[in-house]
Amino acid sequence: MKYEDFVDTRYRPKKREVICDFFLEPNRVSMKYAAGGVAAESSVGTWTEVKSMHKYVERKAATVFEIRGNEKQANIKIAYPIELFEMENVPNLLSSVAGNVFGLKEIKNLRLNDIILPKKFVKSFEGPMFGINGIRKMLDIPDRPLIGTIIKPKLGLRTKHHAKIAYDAWVGGCDIVKDDENLADQSFNKFSERVKTTLRMRGMAERNTRERKAYLPNITAETDEMIRRAKYVKEHGGRYAMVDVLTVGWASLQTLRKHSFGLILHAHRAMHAAITKNPKHGISMKVFAKLLRLIGVDQLHVGTAVGKMSETKEDVLENVNALKDKMHRLNQVMPVASGGLHPLLIPDEIKIFGNDVIIQMGGGIHGHPMGTRAGAMAARQALRAVEESIPIKKYASEHKELEAAVEKWG
Repeated sequence: MKYEDFVDTRYRPKKREVICDFFLEPNRVSMKYAAGGVAAESSVGTWTEVKSMHKYVERKAATVFEIRGNEKQANIKIAYPIELFEMENVPNLLSSVAGNVFGLKEIKNLRLNDIILPKKFVKSFEGPMFGINGIRKMLDIPDRPLIGTIIKPKLGLRTKHHAKIAYDAWVGGCDIVKDDENLADQSFNKFSERVKTTLRMRGMAERNTRERKAYLPNITAETDEMIRRAKYVKEHGGRYAMVDVLTVGWASLQTLRKHSFGLILHAHRAMHAAITKNPKHGISMKVFAKLLRLIGVDQLHVGTAVGKMSETKEDVLENVNALKDKMHRLNQVMPVASGGLHPLLIPDEIKIFGNDVIIQMGGGIHGHPMGTRAGAMAARQALRAVEESIPIKKYASEHKELEAAVEKWG
């Protein structure tokens, strides 16, 4: 089969097929040739005709069924027979639809913008163990947005100082405190001691505030070690684990989900922008969100639209929809807004996300002029202002912590 043989714009995809939506820019070849090349190389074809090709193999070929654009650039849709993929195997799926095709010399730019997965494939996965409803039940917070923070500075703190900062954040009003993405088991802050000490502080904060609190230790490591760390967290009373989902890898993440010991899994997306940021090449965050939901994370960073990250409001909402739209029987994933936020941006985030969101502030809490505890208080005060439909600056006039935040960031 030639590359052009994989294009048939009269074809109508079947419900049980995997559908991929690509942006494509050819490199000195026709659009039809380049599009067919993507379909061929990601299914049964290759660059030249082979004698071992049988008719029954041809019936499993992917088909380009839609080309929207011109000879220089277009969005193309490809349908893949479900038989091409192993069930419950995300690495296999990505090796096919997002593998060698990105390196073809006939392609200048290629971006996988969306993927639609059939029921049979989705049902082979367990999905999130807890999701939005389970998180709310665990924290006993039925409907309001959750307030979270990341310990700052992200590296360098000794264990006792790390735990004290976590305590101040919880007592001030944070529901969730988490490690940052590159804190693991460094000599100055050993994982085992950090977990024990910080969870002890969490218990103290819960007694003093009469609210449930969560600590999210970063368990990111080699797979066996990561599972040992998850077990350690569970044995010491932890309810959550955080993992850098892209740097540990898809197979490792699937293994962790199978051995998560009943912990809520918080997904940090470190490294995603190396793949998602270029609008013409790579893979969209929306695709990653769908696959991470499939594997079974419970909450995921999706951008902020108003903070320091580059995604637009439209990008963020697409990511949120991937986590919350109906996906057969899978639980919804809690979106996490994180990156350059402070208390004054809480109204904007709630307008974008609604109430189902974790609004996570690092510098926006620890950088408060009066310290971490006051920063957390300012965040909860800003949240109450929204709940009571009072403008932030008016509410701040009667709350000194929020007033100081307005003076710094207003």
